[in-house]
Amino acid sequence: MVINMTVNLTAELADARILAVIRGTDTAGAIAAGTALLEEGVRIVEVALTTPDAPRAVEALRAVAPAGSLVGAGTVLTTADVADVAAAGAQFVVTPAVVESIPEAARRGIPVAAGAFTPTEAYTAMRMGASAIKVFPVSVGGPAYLRAVRDPFPDIPFVAVGGVGLDDVPGYLRAGAIAVGVGGPLVGDAASGGDLAALRARARTYLAAVGEWTRR
Repeated sequence: MVINMTVNLTAELADARILAVIRGTDTAGAIAAGTALLEEGVRIVEVALTTPDAPRAVEALRAVAPAGSLVGAGTVLTTADVADVAAAGAQFVVTPAVVESIPEAARRGIPVAAGAFTPTEAYTAMRMGASAIKVFPVSVGGPAYLRAVRDPFPDIPFVAVGGVGLDDVPGYLRAGAIAVGVGGPLVGDAASGGDLAALRARARTYLAAVGEWTRR
């Protein structure tokens, strides 16, 4: 599968405001959950490599993703991981930390949302080629911490990830996050073969929340 090397991940995140994180125990469940999210209008979907056969799920979701959507891979740690997800057609990668996959993905022209928690980590990841910084786990410090980290780095695009519930969304966007990344609070058990109808309902609720913020 050919990767779209022209993806501007930062601009897409800032426009969509939400990144859905799929982390499950069942490949078919992950594909079904991702398909439901895309059908409901969630435009940016990440499949974590801790999901069984995650590259196959990425490839399957790329095949059904509507125009204007992005499908990527998360928990991408090594250069081998980058090669695997690139072959599957991942349009972006996400890391949980400052790891070797960041410069490797950048070298390949794949945009990276790099996991970082401290200012030093955020700065280092950007120097390594990251397109955006995933502040993780952001719930440890909340919006106030995100704002404090962002203040000395106004030009770094930050994405708030880790324990972001529906009611937390406005606070993180107000604190300067360009988007929020949501896993468990949105996906629930759907990526492990759970309730897809409930997932669709949660997706609509999250989309309404970010839509309301965008209209302000």
